[in-house]
Amino acid sequence: MASTVKTRSVTAHVPVQLAEKVDLLAERLERSKNWIVKQALIAWIDQEEERSRLTREALADVDADRVIDHQAVQAWADSLGTDTPLPVPR
Repeated sequence: MASTVKTRSVTAHVPVQLAEKVDLLAERLERSKNWIVKQALIAWIDQEEERSRLTREALADVDADRVIDHQAVQAWADSLGTDTPLPVPR
């Protein structure tokens, strides 16, 4: 027995050029415009959730004093591409 997922419509005004791109993509992929928009929204929300998780993780590192000095990172970056690159700062 297939389970039904509750859905809800969301309306958004988008620039005509973007709507036309959605139309073309839907046609090329032989998918509905709803499917295209849903996939894009899922991907964007996943990306934003990951960005938020990484930000919280970075802030926890700062709070725990697990940081690398900016000058050490800059010196390492400047050494890349030279004959004697520095080891990755820790």
